[in-house]
Amino acid sequence: MSSYQAGNLSTLEKVVSLAKRRGFVFPGSEIYGGLAGTWDYGPLGVLVKENIKREWWKHMLREDHIYPLDAAILMNSKVWKASGHLEHFSDPLAECKKCQKRFRVDEVKKACPECSGELTDVRQFNMMFKTHAGPAEDSSVEVYLRPETAQGIFVNFKNIVDVFHPTFPFGIAQIGRAFRNEITPRNFLFRSREFEQMELEYFVHPDKADEYFKDIRKMRMDWFWGLGVRKENIRFRDYSKDELAHYSKATTDIEYRFGLSEDGFSELEGIANRGDYDLTNHSKFSGEDLKLEGVTPYVIEPSLGLDRAFLAFLMDAYQEEEAKGEKRVMLKLHSKLAPKKVAVFPLLANKPRLVEKARAIFETLKLEAGSWGLGAAIAWDDRGNIGKRYFAQDEIGTPWCVTADFQTLEDDTVTVRERDTTKQERLAVQELANYFSSKLNV
Repeated sequence: MSSYQAGNLSTLEKVVSLAKRRGFVFPGSEIYGGLAGTWDYGPLGVLVKENIKREWWKHMLREDHIYPLDAAILMNSKVWKASGHLEHFSDPLAECKKCQKRFRVDEVKKACPECSGELTDVRQFNMMFKTHAGPAEDSSVEVYLRPETAQGIFVNFKNIVDVFHPTFPFGIAQIGRAFRNEITPRNFLFRSREFEQMELEYFVHPDKADEYFKDIRKMRMDWFWGLGVRKENIRFRDYSKDELAHYSKATTDIEYRFGLSEDGFSELEGIANRGDYDLTNHSKFSGEDLKLEGVTPYVIEPSLGLDRAFLAFLMDAYQEEEAKGEKRVMLKLHSKLAPKKVAVFPLLANKPRLVEKARAIFETLKLEAGSWGLGAAIAWDDRGNIGKRYFAQDEIGTPWCVTADFQTLEDDTVTVRERDTTKQERLAVQELANYFSSKLNV
């Protein structure tokens, strides 16, 4: 029986523990006491992130009218004036008069949540990180670490149109880092100061904007379902008119049951009809004509935080089972997201012939997987007994384990164990590459 409960905060706590223990995510600057709102991805975390990005790019670039981009993090400060970030990108801040800690007012009650002290009057706090370009440190050379990736797309709109001559509709997609000086970063990867965004800006004729908005909502939800997120843990939430951002004609959040709010659901991805706000403003401030086919396009924007997606996939995959008096922890990650696809090991690590045979199978399979672009996803494990190795691979989400035993030495067959069911089947060594390429659809 699984002890997983969707929306249970204890699941987040268990995932945080597993993430560090198994090398997915570490606290940033940990040996120096850490730095709030920063996280370092370990070897397995890097692989999961790359898998998520790979699937997102495949999803976005299915059509030839979507153009990939990698814009600079530092941009001319006029960009942020035109976009409205210098004026609007802020959170309500209050400080405790007793302990001097600062909080977002929309996240606390009337009193300080740390010491119950009285809070100061609210002031607006701009969340952009400011720095200087060049050796001087005056206002003439102030620049900002971008708080979102969208503006890099908008300022390249004219470049894409001039070079590639697209017609309606077309999109520009980007994955990149963004930085926000959050007042109270918290809840592991859910809210941090440095993160990656995956965004599509889809430029459409204004008359078709509502239609494309609905299509993209469905497209994005289908992506999460296709990667194994359970339907009961994810939903749409449409914004009311008084919730909309200053640029938005309509916004829908895809929410996941992180267990952080009263009903358990919090934002995973935002999908907005940004209207013509961005291109109109950038045209005004830059003096450039940012029209297509004689009109200023409307923009439909699905925007997903990679780190928040990473957290949702891990939480959704986390399972605990009791089997023969032992607790089995596993990540039931979709095989496309799992950091390691196949683990190979000998039945007994103290038998040289078994080790040699298993190692040869591992090397051959790794070489074959390299041709699929998955060479790093084949694991070797000879630590502890066979049961501990199975449980260790279950915990990091490895879908299949291959064991070379004494029968392997006789007939060149191995045992293949499946993670979710623990069922085992016997396969010839020469069949393994085709078996896994079919399973992984590569």
